[in-house]
Amino acid sequence: MSPNNHVGVRFYPPPEDLRRYFTTFYLADFDPGAAEYVSDALQPEWAGLRFFQDRGPRAWVDGGTPLDNPKFFASGPSSRPIHFNMPRTRMWGIGLLPLGWARFVRQSASDWANVICDGAAEPKLASFMPLAETLFDGRDDEAAELGRIMAFFRTIDAPAPVDEKRIVAVHAALVDEGLTTVSELVERVAASQRTVERICDRHFGFSPKLLLRRQRFMRSLAQFMLDPTLKWIGAMDSHYHDQAQFVRDFREFMGVSPREYAATPHPILAPIMQERNRVFGQAAQTLDRPDRDDPRAA
Repeated sequence: MSPNNHVGVRFYPPPEDLRRYFTTFYLADFDPGAAEYVSDALQPEWAGLRFFQDRGPRAWVDGGTPLDNPKFFASGPSSRPIHFNMPRTRMWGIGLLPLGWARFVRQSASDWANVICDGAAEPKLASFMPLAETLFDGRDDEAAELGRIMAFFRTIDAPAPVDEKRIVAVHAALVDEGLTTVSELVERVAASQRTVERICDRHFGFSPKLLLRRQRFMRSLAQFMLDPTLKWIGAMDSHYHDQAQFVRDFREFMGVSPREYAATPHPILAPIMQERNRVFGQAAQTLDRPDRDDPRAA
């Protein structure tokens, strides 16, 4: 890791039997250099589990109570940034697709929307504590740690979600760049609007309308993060009516204007998104398809 690079990250696609439930497994080494920590903010994303070998971060959502040094950091699906100050540490991250949330967490995602917590202090996440307690054994053994993650989820006796087919259908429709309205989403899923709204609330965390807006926004933000030379006008999704609409969405989802965001360093998110795009062909996990193939097979 160079002095100007605060993070080294390696992504691993879930094996075939787990691929429908997870975005990626990834290992990150954070180095703030001469400073005590390096600061950045997570963009809107699906739920995630993060396990720290050494110190955990200080993290917060705007208006919420900060968490200090959680070794097991859990977050629900988000539509706001999660800010963090990251110390020198080592971390495994696990991204949960909506189907993975439905199978392994089995709680209403809307109750966890924009929620972060110390998983070790949350009874509803007690089923993940065996992984938190055994993932690291005092040695930096990447292959062994990845093996423990895969073995842990393979041993969880969790039935397939009742709504499995519809969860996948909603997810596939959401990531279709040509689909822009709730009525189109309902038609694609071939269910009533009330059913689609229930599925989205229970397993995705937000209303269908907000989820479609978040997808449009994340396509734009990811494009800019991959190539800032485009400027916002070049990165802005074609489904935006005008720049004012994009600015309103930006303030809602990131809490700042596009200009303010572009002027702020992103020492962790920028290299992670570049590497994720190189490995998986998508810079942000909200853009992953539910039926994607292993990129290593391409």
